[in-house]
Amino acid sequence: MTTDAAAVPDWEKRFRAPRVSLPDWAEDAPDRALFVSNATGTYELYAWDRSSGRQRQVTDRPNGTTDGVLTPDGEAVWWFSDTDGDEFGVWMRQPFGGGEDEPAAPGLAPSYPAGLAIGRDGSAVIGRSTDEDGTTIHLVPTPAGEPVEIYRHRESAEVGDLSHDGTLIALEHTEHGDAMHSALRVVRPDGSTVAELDDTEGGTKELGLAVLGFAPVAGDTRLLVGHQRRGRWEPMIWDPVAGTETALPVDLPGDVGAEWYPDGSALLVEHSFEARSELWRYEPGAPEPVRVETPAGTVSGATARPDGTVEYLWSSAERPPVVRSTSGAVVLDPPGAKAPPSVPVQDAWVEGPGGRIHALVQKPAGEGPFPTVFEIHGGPTWHDSDAFASGPAAWVDHGFAVVRVNYRGSTGYGRAWTDALKHRVGLIELEDIAAVRDWSVASGLADPERLVLAGGSWGGYLTLLGLGTQPDSWALGLAAVPVADYVTAYHDEMEALKAMDRTLLGGTPEEVPERFEASSPLTYVDAVRAPLYISAGVNDPRCPIRQVENYVDRLAARGAVHEVYRYDAGHGSLVVEERIKQVRLELEFTLKHLGGGAVVGAPGPEAA
Repeated sequence: MTTDAAAVPDWEKRFRAPRVSLPDWAEDAPDRALFVSNATGTYELYAWDRSSGRQRQVTDRPNGTTDGVLTPDGEAVWWFSDTDGDEFGVWMRQPFGGGEDEPAAPGLAPSYPAGLAIGRDGSAVIGRSTDEDGTTIHLVPTPAGEPVEIYRHRESAEVGDLSHDGTLIALEHTEHGDAMHSALRVVRPDGSTVAELDDTEGGTKELGLAVLGFAPVAGDTRLLVGHQRRGRWEPMIWDPVAGTETALPVDLPGDVGAEWYPDGSALLVEHSFEARSELWRYEPGAPEPVRVETPAGTVSGATARPDGTVEYLWSSAERPPVVRSTSGAVVLDPPGAKAPPSVPVQDAWVEGPGGRIHALVQKPAGEGPFPTVFEIHGGPTWHDSDAFASGPAAWVDHGFAVVRVNYRGSTGYGRAWTDALKHRVGLIELEDIAAVRDWSVASGLADPERLVLAGGSWGGYLTLLGLGTQPDSWALGLAAVPVADYVTAYHDEMEALKAMDRTLLGGTPEEVPERFEASSPLTYVDAVRAPLYISAGVNDPRCPIRQVENYVDRLAARGAVHEVYRYDAGHGSLVVEERIKQVRLELEFTLKHLGGGAVVGAPGPEAA
């Protein structure tokens, strides 16, 4: 890495620029906050005393740390300790002001995390997931107390929230067997049930619920929940003790979430529609919400402070992220060079086999057709938005147009759009991607001879599946941490993802082998003709390495053009230089096989 800032290309500067997450503050000590930053070159947790301005790094691990929470009194930081990104570990605790780490619940063996809620009396509710036990939830009465199991089930579940006084615990569970649509249960600390809310009717209806949080007021038993009863996500208030449900007149298009203001008098409403988002304030009983002014783009997180101001993390495809306040101030501005801007995103609406498809387009200067990268998002229940992303910006810098498709399965376009991918998994999404591909060529945007299919996680899976089922459509593929051999992936992945795959495909590989075969990239590997680059984390619990190796072996056996990069981390990397290296390798592979100039800022052969 050069020390001459002028010699560092913009695409690398975007990755290296210091970033911060939206600070999370302690409920009873609002001047104490916790945030994530890449200031050291690795994403780690930082404690921030807002009254004094003092910041200090809480965690320092080779592969980074992002999962952490403050205790309500702000006296301690809990953070999740896994091994090199494998997501399997234990919660640790460290004093807010600094000191030694210690196990937060020494009586609990390592597991995958399944939610955490910390009480004001020092107790904690800890969710765990393991292959052997499924989901277990434990109450730890005091920091040194013996954990007590209060819930166990083979299907996936998660701790949702703990009431202000610690007498009620909200859980999300999928005991009905549909991992895409949770039901809710509120229990006492002894595990006894207070109330149930289940919109799936035992798994016969595909309607989900989500815990958004108990009212932050002593003695208040109201629980804010998300529901899908009107075909999209929106909030309502459920009182599990009184047995009442209160609908909220927040009639905004798209998906709607919410959280409480600190005094419980109002809700901060987060509204997502057509790849943008905005904020509203709603006071229960009022006829409608009031807009909280934010710039056009994407709000990636927001919180209401005790004084009524709202802090939020905002960005757009053109402008880098910044933590702002409705008071007009920048809340947290990391030191160091700022990320260079990119180009704005343009909307494309394309008629597809399942309805109108929304795609986001960024393109370089000049006239097309351009070499074009279809950057496919992961999830699959996620969506691309008008938000800053260093990866797509790097492609634009190198003369490529970038198209991102919110295919069926994506969130933000209603429940029916999200749920449409079930059973014909992968193939449904690729129909939408193919429709947008055809539009991109017909519109003059994309060069049909230089089309790249790319993505990570589920996007990597769709890349491999697309190269095999649509071999004439793509000139090259870039697949990061993909599902490659669906049957082996199912047997090796973490338990919660097994549950999701059973929901998506309608059973296990033994129960519905024809569906796993139809949706597995390995089935079509011999049809792949495009040069293919694959990267994979050797500790990945979501898209495990063995199933990637099975796919690579089949490529190698027939001499297919491919390269594989394996790195020592999990489902992606939190190390900035590692991420830059991966993007550089993708750029080099693409330019090598599609033609073009050298990668700007590429190292010499000895450093590759």
